[in-house]
Amino acid sequence: MSQVQDFSAHTPVMAQYLRIKAEHPDELVFFRMGDFYEVFFDDARKANALLDITLTARGQSAGQPVVMAGIPVNALESYLAKLIKLGEAVAIAEQVGDVATSKGPVERKVVRVVTPGTVTDSELLADKQDSVLLAVVAQGKTFGLAWLSMTQGQLGLAECTDKELPSWLARLSPAEVLVDREKQPAAVLAAHVPITNRPSWQFDTALGARKLCEQLAVASLAGFNAQQLVAAQAAAAALLSYAEHTQGRALAHVKSLSVQRSGDLLDLPPATQRNLELTVTLRGETTPTLLSLLDSCRTGMGSRALRHWLLHPKRERAEALARHGAIDAFLQGSPDALREALRQVSDVERIAARIALRQVRPRELTGLRATLQVLPELQRLVPAGSALLDELATGLLASPHIEELLSRAIAEEPAVLVRDGGVIADGFDAELDELRAIQGNCDAFLIDMETRERARTGIPNLRVQFNRVHGFFIEVTQGQVDKVPLDYQRRQTLKNAERYITPELKAFEDKALSAQERALSREKLLFEMVLDQLIDELQPLTRLGRALASLDALAALAERAATLRWCRPEFVNQPAIDITAGRHPVVESRLRETGAGEFMANDCRLDARTRMLMITGPNMGGKSTFMRQVALISLLAAIGSYVPADACRLGPMDAIHTRIGAADDLANAQSTFMLEMTEGAAILHSATDQSLVLMDEIGRGTSTFDGLALAGAIASHLHDKSRSFTLFATHYFELTEFPSKHREAINCHVGAVESGDSIVFLHEIQPGPASRSYGVQVARLAGMPASLVRQARATLEALEAKAGEGRAQIDLFAPPPAAAMATAVTEATSALHLAMDDVDPDTLSPREALTLVYQLKSLSRKESS
Repeated sequence: MSQVQDFSAHTPVMAQYLRIKAEHPDELVFFRMGDFYEVFFDDARKANALLDITLTARGQSAGQPVVMAGIPVNALESYLAKLIKLGEAVAIAEQVGDVATSKGPVERKVVRVVTPGTVTDSELLADKQDSVLLAVVAQGKTFGLAWLSMTQGQLGLAECTDKELPSWLARLSPAEVLVDREKQPAAVLAAHVPITNRPSWQFDTALGARKLCEQLAVASLAGFNAQQLVAAQAAAAALLSYAEHTQGRALAHVKSLSVQRSGDLLDLPPATQRNLELTVTLRGETTPTLLSLLDSCRTGMGSRALRHWLLHPKRERAEALARHGAIDAFLQGSPDALREALRQVSDVERIAARIALRQVRPRELTGLRATLQVLPELQRLVPAGSALLDELATGLLASPHIEELLSRAIAEEPAVLVRDGGVIADGFDAELDELRAIQGNCDAFLIDMETRERARTGIPNLRVQFNRVHGFFIEVTQGQVDKVPLDYQRRQTLKNAERYITPELKAFEDKALSAQERALSREKLLFEMVLDQLIDELQPLTRLGRALASLDALAALAERAATLRWCRPEFVNQPAIDITAGRHPVVESRLRETGAGEFMANDCRLDARTRMLMITGPNMGGKSTFMRQVALISLLAAIGSYVPADACRLGPMDAIHTRIGAADDLANAQSTFMLEMTEGAAILHSATDQSLVLMDEIGRGTSTFDGLALAGAIASHLHDKSRSFTLFATHYFELTEFPSKHREAINCHVGAVESGDSIVFLHEIQPGPASRSYGVQVARLAGMPASLVRQARATLEALEAKAGEGRAQIDLFAPPPAAAMATAVTEATSALHLAMDDVDPDTLSPREALTLVYQLKSLSRKESS
């Protein structure tokens, strides 16, 4: 139990700050002081380093200089954006007491905590991507996951093994992860995301079950099929507690729960997402990717929905079939009219969340009002003929009370912030109208009084005026002072004039100035009353946001299908990947944009009798493009999209695994070859007879014979044991013998035509093995020096001649003979003994000793082999 800290030696303001800081030790505390947020001591030093703001020291507290830094209140969002991007959390302490009546420091308290996973400010969020808060906890060998999209009000639960955890982290792409500070999962640490440590007691299953039931307003989790997910419930306990802590209130908009299981989704491991460049290129850019090609959505809601579909495809086909039907209904007419109408739609999902958290701004409400007004037109434009579209059209029926309330309550063009006034519409509240009338009558009153006072006093240049510093006053030049009546009271003396106040003017001043303050206070109260009524309508608003998001995403997929000439895929129950004239969607689009020519379409035929394609051919010939396009077509079909092909038939599929490219992971001490083997091992342990596996140049990270042996063994395992649909690209010509020993594999190659030193790549998949690699020709195309190319060609010819001197090709796929193995071991052992018999340790020179060590090492390797 922590001790209560004594801050009595500090000044009252610093004592107040330090008490707040003690409650938020892990966050930067932004402490409101007038028009600035100040940070002190260590927080100030940290803010200086992160934000490059000026560090100063002012006065002392408890005998120490007060180190401080500050940012203007009106620049808060820009600084928060930088801190959130750096993974920092900020506690915002506002002045909640009355400055005028406060004795001592005005009261302050933390009104919200802004963290990477709980941010809701529209200025701090990417329009097209969710900010997901994830909690992870280990219970035995099971990991419990609970996640929340604060701005969408979507709560999710799942459980997985340690091997599956990296895939979940890649799929959810969390902005912040909560972990038990005493048991931090290695996969989370390796994911390079902001981590927030929470105490172990917060990850409690019973607490999680209770909080979930309270949040969802249910008596049991049985209706969500989540009652057995005890590890996920423990994660949910920490998740919900943290989310409520950061927002400073209950999460009124979180009323739905999605329970996901690894077996429900098409498995897309991190390597697959990276190699297929689904959302980010291999260079870390957001374009050109599959998502950037698909996303022609008109709203941020639609873009986020499309991203979610792409990373969460289901194995079960019903949802995909429903989306195919919706796209077909759009294409019977045209999605253009609906897409144009969607341009007028605001981000209802995020507005609803900000209403629930009482953080919504006036202009967001006018955006919501405009959206509600366009709903009848949107409903009219939703095409008929699809059950999914009929359901979404029904979701566009928002409560008429919301539009009526917003039309009456919110001004046509309100101020940005409530504190600026001018938010509530005229005619909504009689008291506010009266207070505004008083303010509006000031000019007329001043003109009228000035006319009357000039007539009464005979002072022709008398003026009745107002300024913010001195309020209302009557100004008389020094030459006319002797005409001033007795009821004038001097307020201020200037060089050439005197300023006076009268009882009448004083009374009006009190009334006018108080009217301004009272009007602003009344507006704030009325705005809160409007929010109270809107919170009662959160569920229909949430349904509306999700319906608009799905409509936008479906219309975008329909537009892509029409523009890019994609076809509707067919699902069958038999094992099959049958693609006619398939294309790589991103490469084809880039070729079209750059005018570099037409994409060469290729077929892919895999079924129960042909499960592996052994693909050979030159680099740059199109092997990797062909492999990736098969995977992308399969994925697009699974999310419910049309696909870039003339025809497509797909059987059941549970995963897409890829091992493509040469790269290392030095941060985790993995060389190129080690990473290659690690990813390959993960595939071999996970792939099933319903998986699609892409293996590109496996084994090339080591010596030729090692790599060849490993590639042959891996191909045999995939063919004989996993029985996966496999596209196996290789440069090892020995592997072209593979199909002769494995009946479910066939050879194919990418075509190329050689003419002298030149080569033309046909990018066409042709039957049979390639005749050669064309590596020297590719080196010439890459710009290698001509002398180097000539030398390489001569060396290649010499090696090919030597290889053709009658040596038999090694059979990679036959098991090693037992007798041969025994003989080899005996020979190696004998050689080892002979080597040691001739050694006299006392007479060895250092050079001879070193040579002996190398000999022994070589013999030891032979014996181990």
